[in-house]
Amino acid sequence: MDMQNTDLYNYKKSEEGVFEMTTGHSDLPVNFIQNIINEDFETNKYDGRVHTRFPPEPNGYLHIGHAKSICLNFGLAVKNGGLCNLRFDDTNPSKEEIEYVESIKNDVRWLGFDWDDRMYYASDYFEEMYECAVQLIKTGKAYVCDLNAEEIREYRGTLTEPGRESPYRNRPVEENLDLFQRMRAGEFEDGLRVLRAKIDMKSPNLNMRDPVIYRILRSTHHRTGDNWCIYPMYDYAHPISDSIEGITHSICTLEFEDHRPLYDWVLDALEIYHPQQIEFARLNLTHTVMSKRKLRQLVEQGYVSGWDDPRMPTISGLRRRGYTPESIRDFCEQIGVAKSNSIVDISMLEHSIREDQNYRAPRVMAVLRPLRVVIENYPENKVEELECEINPENPGMGSRKVPFSRVVYIEQEDFREDPPKKFFRLSPGSEVRLKHAYIIKCERVVKDEKTGEVIEVRCTYDPETRSGSNTTRKVKGTLHWVSADHAVKAEVRLYDHLFTKENPDEEKDFKSCINTNSLEKLTACLVEPSLAGAAPATRYQFLRHGYFFVDPVDSTSEAPVFNRIVSLRDTWAKIMKAEKAGKS
Repeated sequence: MDMQNTDLYNYKKSEEGVFEMTTGHSDLPVNFIQNIINEDFETNKYDGRVHTRFPPEPNGYLHIGHAKSICLNFGLAVKNGGLCNLRFDDTNPSKEEIEYVESIKNDVRWLGFDWDDRMYYASDYFEEMYECAVQLIKTGKAYVCDLNAEEIREYRGTLTEPGRESPYRNRPVEENLDLFQRMRAGEFEDGLRVLRAKIDMKSPNLNMRDPVIYRILRSTHHRTGDNWCIYPMYDYAHPISDSIEGITHSICTLEFEDHRPLYDWVLDALEIYHPQQIEFARLNLTHTVMSKRKLRQLVEQGYVSGWDDPRMPTISGLRRRGYTPESIRDFCEQIGVAKSNSIVDISMLEHSIREDQNYRAPRVMAVLRPLRVVIENYPENKVEELECEINPENPGMGSRKVPFSRVVYIEQEDFREDPPKKFFRLSPGSEVRLKHAYIIKCERVVKDEKTGEVIEVRCTYDPETRSGSNTTRKVKGTLHWVSADHAVKAEVRLYDHLFTKENPDEEKDFKSCINTNSLEKLTACLVEPSLAGAAPATRYQFLRHGYFFVDPVDSTSEAPVFNRIVSLRDTWAKIMKAEKAGKS
């Protein structure tokens, strides 16, 4: 694997003033999982090997929480000269689809990682898992149970009361073998019988109270078709898959901590190679849900346009919004790896894309809600080509030409007929500078005869104040604009948080706090002519508005569509600055 594809990308200024790409965060602390790996190196626990895996279930699209797991598993492998497998946990065919398999592969590659020739499926091992189950039955460690799902829950007991043994727990080995073989042969209806591990019905850990390890499920599998009608449970399939693949460090999220004793029991009971399961805190973001079940509801019930809706926390949604893989990898490393659950402010994710694009995104002018401005003393047929820097933070990107003429458009919000105090934009009698152009003065307004709404502003300009002409005149306000005769019409989509509440999972119905104003489509926008034919999936900073992305699905050269990735306001940077000031 190429380290350049997996390290975090950042930019710093060299001694010559050129922005160079650098990798990694050398000042970040080593996480606790790396400490475990370091100890294993010292003891030669796995013969100096590091072999991880990313094991998604193909029952939906991956989200930003999975991105953290991808970065962690692949990143640890790269950092320690090891390997990382991509393994699909395809043990529940009723919810799995090829579409999800392909989307997961695309997402992992887009984030900058590659599994080389190590892509596996749990279904690759169905025969081995079946033989392992037969072995457990023969050694008296598994039995066929006829209790239904509700009865199994009832017999399991509670956190304060021990469970009761199933009346089928002590079936003879031969009977269990016969029944299990007949389960595989399809003799019994779905749910009629299960195979359970025989462990301890009095265990304080409910997961150890004779858990189900096989169930009957007639559903066509996307890889094995109808070859199987019994399927292993995840807690049984997971450790066996890890063992077969020679995984050293099986990294899971924190909800699997209570399942670790079962992971260990399966491997010990089968007397096979034993990897080490390690748990870390999953990622939770404010104003977001991270459950694939809930995300599926949003898609299927029409609250969003699809899994790749730019408001979704899915990797495909973030990609279509305009996030870069570098920004997501940076975010994942910045939040670190913890042992306890917490909620990360979504402004930290937004900060990562701002940092990523600050030195990379070309600056352009775009007017989202146009107001016509006529400069009365500017020659009617004159057009000037003004020199404008592409990115003031990165001078090496050069400059561009922007046409200026007698009629321009500014933002409606940049004009007030009756301005409040400290309003430094355009108003009757006031002066402002047009970015890269001239100082103009508002002389009068033109209103709609019926509504009284201002539809045009009449101004004059000072020809001695062209930007770059060493003029000494100063004004407090600077406005962006586009030339009326040269502007390109565009659609702009402004996105906000999908949920109004910081933690929608706390609500009785998480959909009750969906933000009905999370998407605003503006169809009468005007952008400078340099954006004519803007290629899909390119990014720009619209001056004063934020960072924007040419929508790769709906945008065309004739009718460009821009998604706002994030506004320019950076609340996370302000938080960090305040904390730093407090410590000093």
